[in-house]
Amino acid sequence: MNDGPLQHLIRTLSTLPGLGNRSARRIALHLLNKRDTLMRPLAQTLERAADEIKECHVCGNLDSHDPCGICQDARRDQSKICVVSQVSDLWAIERTGAYRGQYHVLGGLLSALDGIGPDDLNIAGLKTRAQSEQVQEIILALAATVDGQSTAHYISDTLAGTSVEITHLAHGVPVGGELDYLDDGTITTALKSRKSA
Repeated sequence: MNDGPLQHLIRTLSTLPGLGNRSARRIALHLLNKRDTLMRPLAQTLERAADEIKECHVCGNLDSHDPCGICQDARRDQSKICVVSQVSDLWAIERTGAYRGQYHVLGGLLSALDGIGPDDLNIAGLKTRAQSEQVQEIILALAATVDGQSTAHYISDTLAGTSVEITHLAHGVPVGGELDYLDDGTITTALKSRKSA
C-alpha cells in the first residue's frame, strides 16, 4: 500500500493501547465500510471530546466540567481522598460503588527507569489538599508494583508532617481466588498481611 490516507489511518489506529497493525487494519476496513453510519459520527464525537473534555484542576479527573462532577458532589465524603495513578484507576474504583469520598490523580508513578520523578506527578497538589482541615484520611490506591510501592512510600514521607491518617489498599488473595493459581508474590503478600479470623 502507498503512504496515503488509508495507511495513515492504520498507523494512527495502531498507536492505540492494545491494538497492533493487524487489528488496526481490521478496524480501518470496518470504519471505511460504514463511513456514514459509524466513521463520520465517530470523527465528530472524537472532535467534540477533544474540545469539551477537561482535566479537573482539583483532582485530575476527566470531565466536561472543571471542577469535575465528583468534586462538585456535596454528598461525597470530603474527609477522605483516594490517591490513584491514572484516571482509569479512578473509574475502576467508581465502578464498584464501594467508595464515596474524593480522589486525587497523580498522573503516573515514580519510575527511575522512565525518568519520572516527584516533580512530574501531582504530588504537590495532594500535599496542599492534605493540609485542609476537612481531610482526615489519604487512601493510597496504587499498584502493587515496585514503582507503585515506591510512590506510596514517597507520598507517606511527604505527608508525614500533616495530621491525616495514611492508609493503603489491602493486598493478597483476591475474592474467589484459588491458591494454586496465584503467583508467589501475591501469596507472600497475603501471608504478611494476614489478620485475625
